[in-house]
Amino acid sequence: MTTAPPSRMPVLYLSHGAPPLADDALWTGQLASWSARLPRPRAILVVSAHWESAPATVGATTTVPLTYDFWGFPDRYYQVRYPAPGAPELAERVRALVATPGAAVHQDPDRGLDHGAYVPLKEMYPDADVPVLQLSLPTLDPVRLVAFGRRLAPLRDEGVLIVGSGFFTHNLGEIRWGAGPDEAPGWSREFDAWGAEALSAGDVDALLDFERTAPAGRVAHPRTEHFAPLFVSLGAGEADLGSVSTAVDGFWAGLAKRSVQWG
Repeated sequence: MTTAPPSRMPVLYLSHGAPPLADDALWTGQLASWSARLPRPRAILVVSAHWESAPATVGATTTVPLTYDFWGFPDRYYQVRYPAPGAPELAERVRALVATPGAAVHQDPDRGLDHGAYVPLKEMYPDADVPVLQLSLPTLDPVRLVAFGRRLAPLRDEGVLIVGSGFFTHNLGEIRWGAGPDEAPGWSREFDAWGAEALSAGDVDALLDFERTAPAGRVAHPRTEHFAPLFVSLGAGEADLGSVSTAVDGFWAGLAKRSVQWG
């Protein structure tokens, strides 16, 4: 008996937030509801804002301790565990897809999932029973990241959920602790509205040039790293640019937590 091929998986960009966002019942509920609507993945590939390494590098190919890449939080945030199975076969497939002449994909098997990966996945797949692989950002250049995402796109037909994990606006110097889910400064609201419109229209050119086309582009993102995973997702989801949907919106501490899905 032959096994039916997996259906094409969607591609996600999600706003993962700081570790305390896991205490927000609204956000955790939104992520749990989102994952319940998704087809069951064979494996998950995460590209997080918190790992920049060139050439591209894969980590956590086996189950290793998490990377607690944050400082100054209560001890309980460092006690979180997420023992997802490793994905060594997926690592080899990623290496084959991403490697280019003269630029092999590196491997860092001791680097555990960082909070851009495990914080949202703990809410979406709490049983930690789906293999997870993390892949570094090899650059912050939007055009190159879209091309990078395109090379990952075949994984969608192999049952792999590709997740770009960042934050839709990310300026920690302007964060507003204690702000409600509908409270945000003007620059964050304006950038969020602009981004929602550009995504809905499939306006990749505007997104790529966000520094100039978006209102308060460099206020919303003083550095590109938390927007960068969006470009990887755009490339991987290019076949479905016309079917983007918003799964999570609103604000947390004044930052836009918009999270979207292609396909």
